[in-house]
Amino acid sequence: MTVSAVIPAYNEEETIGETVAALRGIDLIAEVIVVDDGSNDLTAAVAAAAGAKVIKLPRNCGKAAALAAGAAGAKGDILCFADADLGFSAAEFCRLLPPVLSGHADMTVALFPKALKSGGFGLVKALAGWGIKRLTGCRVCSPLSGQRVLRKFVWERAAPYLTGFGAEAGMTIVCLREGFSFLEIPVEMQHRETGRDLAGFCHRGMQFFDLLKTLMALWLRGKARAT
Repeated sequence: MTVSAVIPAYNEEETIGETVAALRGIDLIAEVIVVDDGSNDLTAAVAAAAGAKVIKLPRNCGKAAALAAGAAGAKGDILCFADADLGFSAAEFCRLLPPVLSGHADMTVALFPKALKSGGFGLVKALAGWGIKRLTGCRVCSPLSGQRVLRKFVWERAAPYLTGFGAEAGMTIVCLREGFSFLEIPVEMQHRETGRDLAGFCHRGMQFFDLLKTLMALWLRGKARAT
């Protein structure tokens, strides 16, 4: 089996090089693809210099669309989705890969250490957790983790119903609802934490509405299948 790492990136020139280097340093990963989601900085150039295959989108299309573009261009039958701001801690993907490669899981998700500082008020995480529980009957610890390894067929089942930052919760819902195996694995990854400032609240606002759209699409799908 072949593993392709896909990194959606929007204005991530400061960290993308380290993230690519860390993933390329994992022998199990055959290729690293960076999807430049309409950046207006040097993200694409830095990623290419670090050894990634770069796919450039003409405008900012959102996380789900960037993941879709990367998955479409990936050679692997296993996908490794990584956020661009992980830096060298992306090397921790070596913990997420073995269960999928060995057939013990169809999807693994990174369980991060406790955040070092307070972010928002937990509304997005609470909505994601509630949505997953409501639509699958299962509780998960990391409903919003973007760091995951999954078989390509799991992605293909989920992709039509995902919107923007709702991608993570949506993938988890489809994985669990379709009866695929799912594991959350503790890691020592680090990434940029949003705070209680205007940029942080704007980011979480976009997450919230993208998540609502994804949950609604998956709820409607469930209703249609039940009739």
